[in-house]
Amino acid sequence: MGWFKQMMGLEAPNSNSNSKWIANDNAPLNESPVGPLGLASGKSVMFDSTLTLLLDGKTSVAVPAAQQIWSAGTIELGQSAWLSRYYMNDEDHWLQVHTTGDIAGQVESVILFNYLDYVTISSEAELRRLAGPDSLIGLPTYSHNGVEYTREWGTESGQTELVALSEQLSNPDENYRIEHHSMLYARDTGLTNRREFLLFSVEEDAEGSISLSTSLGISLYTTDLTIY
Repeated sequence: MGWFKQMMGLEAPNSNSNSKWIANDNAPLNESPVGPLGLASGKSVMFDSTLTLLLDGKTSVAVPAAQQIWSAGTIELGQSAWLSRYYMNDEDHWLQVHTTGDIAGQVESVILFNYLDYVTISSEAELRRLAGPDSLIGLPTYSHNGVEYTREWGTESGQTELVALSEQLSNPDENYRIEHHSMLYARDTGLTNRREFLLFSVEEDAEGSISLSTSLGISLYTTDLTIY
C-alpha cells in the first residue's frame, strides 16, 4: 500500500529523525538467528514461580506457565546492538532480549510482554487516527487504563515520529520479515530494576497487510527464566 510508506515517511509535529533507531534490512532470509540465553524456536521457557506474587499489584502483566517458543525474531539496531524476540505458542506472550556485542552477547535487558490489542488497518485515515498525527501515540506521556507512562524514544516537547525497525523472523514453517514503526513508553513499578513498558507497533508484513499491536511488558532478570 503506497499510502502506508508515504505516511510513515511524514514526520509528526516537532519530530526529530535523530531519535530513530536504524535497523539493518540486509539479514539473510534463510538464516536462523543464534539467540541469547539459549533461546530459540522450539525451546521452552519456564518463569520463576515467585514472580506472580512479587508483581501482584505492581503491574497487570500476566506471567504465564511454561511456554514453548514458536517463532524467533531478530532486529539489528546498529553499533553492535540487537533485539531478539521470542513469540510463545499461546500467542499471548513474547520475550524481548536486548544484547550488545553480538546477538548472543552481553544481555542488557529482558522484558516479558503480553499482547493487549491487535487491530488490522485498512486506510490512511484509520492509520492517522490510531497511530499517526491524529492519535496520542508519540506524545511525551500516554495514559492507558488510568495509568500514565512516559515516552522512552524521542526528546521533542510535542509528538515525535515512530521508530522504524525491521524484524527478520523464523519459525518451523517459514522465514519472513516484518517492518515496524514503534513507540515505547515506560513507568516505574516501585520494584528494583523492574519497569513496566507500553509498546505500540504499526506492522507491515510481506503481503502489505498493516496492523497496530499494543503490548504491555515488565522487566525481568535473567535468573527469572529457565530455558530447556
